[in-house]
Amino acid sequence: MSNRLVGASSPYLQQHAHNPIDWWPWTPEAFDEARRRDVPILLSVGYAACHWCHVMAHESFEDAEVAALVNEHFVAIKVDREERPDVDAVYMKATQALTGQGGWPMTVFLTPDARPFFAGTYYPPRPAGGMPSFTQVVTALADAWANRRDEVLTSADAIVGHVAQEFGALPGPERLDIPAVLERVSSDFDPVHGGFGRAPKFPAPGLIDALLVTGEPASVDIAQRTLEAMVRGGIHDQVGGGFHRYSVDAGWVVPHFEKMLYDNALLLGSYTRAWCRTADHDRGLRLIFERAVRGIVGFLADDLQLDGGGFAASLDADSCDIRGMVHEGIYYVWSPELLADALGETDADWAGDVFHVTATGTFEHGLSTLQLRGTPDWDRLDAVLDRLRAVRAERFAPGRDDKLVAAWNGFAIDSLVSAALVFGEPGWLSLAERAAAASWTQVVGGELRRTSLDGVVGDAAGMAEDYGALALGYARLAGALGASVWLERAVLLVEAASQRFGAEDGGFYDAPAGGTGPQPFARARDTSDNPTPSGTACLVAALRLTGLLADRPDLAARADAAAATLRGVVEVAPRFAGWAFADVLIGDQAGKRLAPAVAVIVTTEPTRLSEFTRAAARMAPAGTAVVAGVAGTPGFAHHFDDRDARGGDTAYVCRGTVCFAPATTVKDLRDALWRRV
Repeated sequence: MSNRLVGASSPYLQQHAHNPIDWWPWTPEAFDEARRRDVPILLSVGYAACHWCHVMAHESFEDAEVAALVNEHFVAIKVDREERPDVDAVYMKATQALTGQGGWPMTVFLTPDARPFFAGTYYPPRPAGGMPSFTQVVTALADAWANRRDEVLTSADAIVGHVAQEFGALPGPERLDIPAVLERVSSDFDPVHGGFGRAPKFPAPGLIDALLVTGEPASVDIAQRTLEAMVRGGIHDQVGGGFHRYSVDAGWVVPHFEKMLYDNALLLGSYTRAWCRTADHDRGLRLIFERAVRGIVGFLADDLQLDGGGFAASLDADSCDIRGMVHEGIYYVWSPELLADALGETDADWAGDVFHVTATGTFEHGLSTLQLRGTPDWDRLDAVLDRLRAVRAERFAPGRDDKLVAAWNGFAIDSLVSAALVFGEPGWLSLAERAAAASWTQVVGGELRRTSLDGVVGDAAGMAEDYGALALGYARLAGALGASVWLERAVLLVEAASQRFGAEDGGFYDAPAGGTGPQPFARARDTSDNPTPSGTACLVAALRLTGLLADRPDLAARADAAAATLRGVVEVAPRFAGWAFADVLIGDQAGKRLAPAVAVIVTTEPTRLSEFTRAAARMAPAGTAVVAGVAGTPGFAHHFDDRDARGGDTAYVCRGTVCFAPATTVKDLRDALWRRV
């Protein structure tokens, strides 16, 4: 038995292709069918790595009696939130308005013209904990549609009116009170465990990046303490590298075990920048940050890299134990007995102390996540980790969502390039190049598509974050390689985005007007960050870097207009506006005569990682554009005109319309990078 999801471009949809529920994808035909039958729509939204999505699927969507009930009274539509974030965003607003909370799976009931009238998240197969069963919900709503439709339609009108007002920019001041914003961030900081807010606790790479902009000691301390707590915690995969999606507790001990590309791509950049902001004499912290960086890159290369060079979206939280039973997190956890089997008694006792693996366990069933304690013998630790990695490879691995999401690959490209320059790793640049080439195949007829699967480009239109993140990655890659083709592609993307997403107030919508398939009842626009930066913040960053490299002041002006629409959310909720806050802080430095600079590194021969290029990447103030190449490198406006290597690598630093004397030593380069005008 199969349904219309067979052959879908989303692995999540394919997971439901053999349910007895007669699922439709989000297409005009599904809505036409609802109108023809005069029945409401059951919209179910989730994603492949979602634990509770799997639970509800097994409990309800695979049940023949439940399916018969749904099929009789509804047209059922499945949506992958990662493929259609615009659909997810609009109906999540409705869910939050109706229930006071949100999450996945998201279960929404719509009129045939896409207006929501009831919403929730997970529903159990039987009433439990004060929650009705999924069957009870379906039965009640089918009855309401048949016998109290006027009430249903009135409810839909009210919800649509309320949610439509939720999309838009918060008004903000002409100039932010930066000390007050920093005080708000500081008040959210957890001084005991690091991080922000209470459990569940999420990484906040954008906010951490903002705290690292100026180098102010108190802000850097908050960022460092948070990053160290995470890398030592169970949220960090100590064996395989990379980070899980969030911690269910305040102390980073037990994660929700999904591993997402976007988290790891963004954290790669944050740990790289934190390494640069950590003093040379603090070698222990620098080493921990560098190990985190190398672990993330290893995870990307070993576990998420696709055959075509791009990166897969995620790994599941769930996998099977040795009896074939599915458990969340079973792939990652250990007991003293499992350590002894893998390492022998002596090393197991040592590893148990280092990783806080206890007899009672820190997770479930006497099992423990691994947490790094103290300052171990690093060589011994690496030898132990090699053995644990080999043993873990024999377990049943979590499933992987193989779709390539444009925005998330853009974040990975950007961070890989930055890390490659800082740590002198040309192989990481090659990873970024391959991902860039793979993601470029999703530009079809001048329009970016959001996803592809197995080399087949999907139908879903690219969102603002896709255009912005990819353009940012392409521009960063262009500078590192001195390859104008990537700068040209970055320019194409930001110019197209300005047309497709531009809002009346100078900001950006998240979704294009029109687009593929039926449209939600509102056009998505969220100026706050979620796990990833807002689409507007992505485009602001891309416009700024692309404008500097292409010598396009008009792109910088477009960034200024969009950034102004983010000031309100920075003022009210800086914790959820990290990239926008970082842009404000960089602009504040510009007001103090330290405007973003362009550092042109002219090398004596083609090389990807000259000493000067690496030094510029390590020392440059936030917002600096670095471009490296031989004399006469084409395609970067006037940056290489009449500039040559003076007996060795030479740096030319310009801030605005002021250019400083050529630098031929690293000391001179540092002085030029930090010289005010």
